Amino acid sequence: MAEQDITADFLERLLSGEDDALAEERLAELHPSSLGPLLGDLSSDQIRRLIDLLFARHRAAPLLADLPPELLPEILEAVRDTRLAEILARLEIDDMLLLVEHLAEDRRESVQQALPAPLRSELRHAELYPPDSAGRAMVTHFIALRQEMTAQEAIEAIRQEGETGDSALHLYVVDEAKHLLGVVPIRKLVSVPPETSVGTLMVPESISISSEADQEEAARLVARYDLLALPVTDPDDRMVGIITVDDVIDVITEEATEDIYHLAGLSEADRVFTAARVSISKRLPWMIVNLGTAFTAAFVVGLFESTLDQLVSLAVFLPVVAGIGGNGGIQALTVITRSIALGEIEFSSGLRAVGKELWVGLVVGTAAGILSGFIAYLWQGNPVLGVVLLLAMIITMAVASLLGAAIPLLLKALGQDPAVGAGVLVTFFTDALGFFSFLGIATLLLEKLI
Repeated sequence: MAEQDITADFLERLLSGEDDALAEERLAELHPSSLGPLLGDLSSDQIRRLIDLLFARHRAAPLLADLPPELLPEILEAVRDTRLAEILARLEIDDMLLLVEHLAEDRRESVQQALPAPLRSELRHAELYPPDSAGRAMVTHFIALRQEMTAQEAIEAIRQEGETGDSALHLYVVDEAKHLLGVVPIRKLVSVPPETSVGTLMVPESISISSEADQEEAARLVARYDLLALPVTDPDDRMVGIITVDDVIDVITEEATEDIYHLAGLSEADRVFTAARVSISKRLPWMIVNLGTAFTAAFVVGLFESTLDQLVSLAVFLPVVAGIGGNGGIQALTVITRSIALGEIEFSSGLRAVGKELWVGLVVGTAAGILSGFIAYLWQGNPVLGVVLLLAMIITMAVASLLGAAIPLLLKALGQDPAVGAGVLVTFFTDALGFFSFLGIATLLLEKLI
């Protein structure tokens, strides 16, 4: 069966049978990640049976590690403590941390006590790192070599490690105190005479990250220097782990999701499989804020009620001005927020970016205003109305672009997340300003309009 054809109904029929060997064989044909989205439709007993069947083939750990975070509490609730501890023991420390964080508080201690003592100690040490830090995202299994080792001894060290996932691709040279000295490309190691020393093969390593640093900074370093892995050091500059490129992809996905959600005024806890009551509790406060800004914009329109009474056709063009201004503001906001997230811009260089966005807003606003004014003239047969629309469009687009660029930089300077609520603020100001500029200019030229 093709993986895209897998359905919850098929999975339920497979799990309802009593032939474990057949079920294991069929499940072995499927990638664990393709099963994850279907688990939400299974009962607790079916989830438990699926985990047991996958565990027999060493596939339960990848399944749980790849599950959407919002499904984890419900899925983990169906797995026995002892079985869950056995699964955790097969995971890297970063994936282990993720699953433990989604366990109910009353189960965490029980599951951790069922882990082997060395793993339990490693897990508790990892939990001391700040949330969203490089220490939380790293794996602690890596191959450390000494400068005086020969190429043959280094190859033997790799063999002794056995199956270590991605860590065998990254060979690090450390001194006696575990300070990072350099990296040995594995292709060099296997292409030189066996007696060649590791010290002569290594590339001095100057790029690393502190375990206390933000994981987003780790992702930026990996992307900037095209690394397959990034060494992680402790406050004493001793190497304690690595962040591999697959972990970086997870970090980038997580951070991008966070920024997108914040721009829309959403919480990260509000996902597609999140319970409706949780989504309601997360969205309602922002909706109330949006309602307040919408009524404020409506109040601005109300200030010009007498103007609208005398020339009702002005109301037709209000959505045009607000819509164009809102789009311009969000475009500038998106460009600047992305640049901040990728470390491409700081507050000190932000003035140039703000100036550029202001110029873009003026030019785009003028072009859109000329086109809008011409359409308004053809539609209403009133050239003055076209001029009013042109002027309002220029003012609105210019200020919208200015605010879209300035607000995230200002939030960053104040130590706040540039994405949080910025979209709501920009939309509010552009709507209110668009209405005010259009109706204000129309009021000044009302006699000529009529």
